[in-house]
Amino acid sequence: MSGSVVLLSSGLDSVVALKVALDEFDDILCLTFDYGQRAREREIECSKRIASHYDLAHRVIELSWLKGFGGALTDGSSLPEMSTVRLNDEPLTRESAKAVWVPARNLVFIAIAASFAENQSYDAIVTGFNREEALTFPDNSPEFIKSFNELLEHATLNHLYLYAPLGDLEKFEIVRRGVEIGAPLELSWSCYNEGPFPCGVCESCVRRKRAFDLAGLTDPTKVL
Repeated sequence: MSGSVVLLSSGLDSVVALKVALDEFDDILCLTFDYGQRAREREIECSKRIASHYDLAHRVIELSWLKGFGGALTDGSSLPEMSTVRLNDEPLTRESAKAVWVPARNLVFIAIAASFAENQSYDAIVTGFNREEALTFPDNSPEFIKSFNELLEHATLNHLYLYAPLGDLEKFEIVRRGVEIGAPLELSWSCYNEGPFPCGVCESCVRRKRAFDLAGLTDPTKVL
């Protein structure tokens, strides 16, 4: 029997990646991290609903020492505002990425997931890494995945692997894939802010809106 640990933030990418994992693995554990991010309560709430939707095991991992590390996601400073036009400006998107960067966040998350996966004798760690975000976030890139898989060969006895089923896709392709396979996109939360509704102007909101527009589909969640 095959199994995987899925990193579930409740964002668009992680929800679609979870549905892919459901179609490929027999047993799944979902992990959601509380590292002091602005939207942590909403992300945890939505992740619980998504896991419950599929009757999956779900753990919330609190990383109190990571709270306050990095920039605008955790320290309360102003988030950069984006627009679809600004998304096409590479220097601006790189600056936006720096503003919300949390030091070694994905490295920490995947290392923790590896412990859970090996303890459960699972085969893989599943993430929502994708081609679009890999352009500005190096810890989403194919190079990162390749390097971490090489590390896992030495760091785990069962040689589990890091799996990014959306790694070759742009956001609009992820939306289409999600709709095709029946991922519960209506339960997802992409906004960097807490809510009660998505802010519509943070980079994550704007990327999501552009993705649905390019896919020619209507976002099933409420937006401002």
